[in-house]
This record gives sequence, structure tokens and C-alpha cells, in this order.
Amino acid sequence: MQQQYEWIATAAFGLEGVVARELGRLGIEAKAENGGARFTGTPEDALRANLWLRSADRVLLVMGRFEARSFEALFEGVRALPWEAFIGVNTRFPVSGKCARSQLMSVRDCQAITKKAVVERLKEKYRVSWFEEQGETVAIDVALHGDIAQLTLDASGVALNRRGYRTWNGEAPLRETLAAALVSLSPWRPGMPLHDPMCGTGTLLIEAAMRMADRAPGLTRDFALEQWRGMPAPAFAAIREEAKERFSPERIEGISGADIDPQAVELARRHLRQAGLEGRIRFDVADARTCQRPESSGVFLSNPPYGERLSDRKSCEALYKEMGQLLRRHPGWSLCAITSHPGFERCFGRRADKKRRFYNGRLECEFMTFGAPQGSRRKPSPRQP
Repeated sequence: MQQQYEWIATAAFGLEGVVARELGRLGIEAKAENGGARFTGTPEDALRANLWLRSADRVLLVMGRFEARSFEALFEGVRALPWEAFIGVNTRFPVSGKCARSQLMSVRDCQAITKKAVVERLKEKYRVSWFEEQGETVAIDVALHGDIAQLTLDASGVALNRRGYRTWNGEAPLRETLAAALVSLSPWRPGMPLHDPMCGTGTLLIEAAMRMADRAPGLTRDFALEQWRGMPAPAFAAIREEAKERFSPERIEGISGADIDPQAVELARRHLRQAGLEGRIRFDVADARTCQRPESSGVFLSNPPYGERLSDRKSCEALYKEMGQLLRRHPGWSLCAITSHPGFERCFGRRADKKRRFYNGRLECEFMTFGAPQGSRRKPSPRQP
């Protein structure tokens, strides 16, 4: 039986439970905690998590946790960990760090001591006095919180929101991982109509379409752990091949979007093409205030302007009122929106049936759901998060 390790799938505030459920649908038991979801598994499980998690930021391998009230304790604790299992003679191993409510509050000193301790450990194991660090990268992080040090390795590399399809951004880009979480938390399920009347560059709808097509969000990118020493390359190749075989874009139907800005719509079409889903979502140039859907039920899902500038606030509040009228014109539909505007419900004309709090970048936002679709035609969801 292959060795099991402790891993953390990190997540933004409010998304920890979403990520834990996504891991559960992958057959990986996980426990949500502040900042992510922790699980035990093999390197193959970690690769599946990197490939398939839609709402997580990164996957980290936990090398160890121990009390560190002094720099000496930190040095000895780090040196005791089996770094040679993942770091070779030529491996680059940069060290990042963070400290919170710890007696060791100098991040720079903690990084330097961690680096020195790892070097001393590797000198013993490899019997060399100098490391060129010109090979693959294994990124180490030392985090001290309440005098407990946690050492992790970054198994993802580039953050997981970087799917590879979005190379142009609109005015208010929504991170892919948050967009995927909003899709999951909305009443929409594959087989139901989904429309975004203010789609911008299309991120919400593309994340929904990838879910409907059973497309792994990490399908076209690499992950850091694939370059680590001792990893099961043939098993990794098989996992990737399975993900490719599961991708079925012909499953996508009933997803559409519109925006009043022709440039944003053109970018949405480019992103769709880069995601391998060209022609699977209809994007139109249209004003949300005149939106009229023919279906008797479905879900409106949108990231409307927030009106952060005073000069924009009145126009945004008028738009929120129009969104309330949009839902009243479609009594069988529900409407979901994420916003940082504190008066959204007042402008919309009714209180939300459900609310969840998130951060969109540095903005504290609420994700609101109004109404619930009735009599919707549903299809079984693909076997993935």
C-alpha cells in the first residue's frame, strides 16, 4: 500500500466547506477548517485534488507541525523532518513564511532559519556541502500561528484558479475558484436553464459549462508535485488520461449570457474558445433591463456592478431595481447575485431567501439567492465536483 500523507486544500474565507464537499465527491474524506480542508491521502489523491477541485486555491503537503517558542526550537523541528524524500541534490527549494500571534514575529528570520535547517538536513543525507538549486522547484512554506509551526510543500505551483482559459479580464474580474463555488451554491444543476444577464467576460458561465461537461478545471495545466522526486509518474499519467476521457462538451446545453458591452462579450467568446468549449454557450450583446427568457423556469446567476465609486452608485442601484423586476417577469426562475453593496435587497425590492458571505478580492460580499425554480427539468450530475 502506498504511503499516506497529510494534505491541505486551501480556500478563501467561506469556501472551506465547499472544498471539503468537493473532496468528498472525489472519494477523499476531508475536514473543513479555517483556510481550507485537511485530508489524508496518497500522491495520486493529491493529483486528483489538483485536477478536479473547482473552488480551492492550492493543495499543500503537510511536512510537520510542532511547537516553536524559540528560533532554536524552530531550527531543530525543521531539521528533524524528512526533506530528502522530496528534495534532491539539484532541487530548488525557496522558503516563504508568515507569522501570526507568535513569539517569533520576524518572518524573514523564520524563513532564513528554516532554509538553514533544511540545508543542514540535506547535507547529512547527501554528504555534500553545497546545493546548486538548478533543478525542479519544491516550494517550502513555514507558517507560525500561536507558537505552532507548520511546514508545508506547495503541490500546486501556480494557484488553482489559473485554469488557462482566461487571458483577458474585464473591469471587475471574478476569480475562477469563487465563480465555481457560486455555481455550486446556486440552485442551478446541469439540465436546468442558466442565464447571466450581465456576463462580463463569461467566467461564471464557463465554470458552469465545465462542470456540465465533466471537464477537470486543471486539465490543461501542470502541477508542482508532478516534478517532485519519488512521485508515481505512470499513475499520474493514467489519472490525467482518465480526466481527458471524461471531458464531454456535447453535454452542455441551456447555458447563455449577455452583456451590454460588446468588448466584454467578445472576450467571453475568446475565453470560451480557450476553454475548449467554443459554440457551447451563447453570448449576446444585450441590455439586462430588456432580458426576457422563453423558458418557464431556470436560474439567473450574475456578478453585477457593485457601485464602489459614488458616481456609479445611483446607476447601480437603478440596475438592482431592474434585476428585481427581471425576477418578477420570470416567476418560475430564481436569481442569484454576489454584491458588496449594503443596500442591494432594498433596491431589489425584497429580502433574499438565502445569503452567504464571501470575499471577492478584498471586498466583503454577500451571495444572495432570491426565489427557487419550480418544475425544472433535471439531469443526473456528472460524477465530479
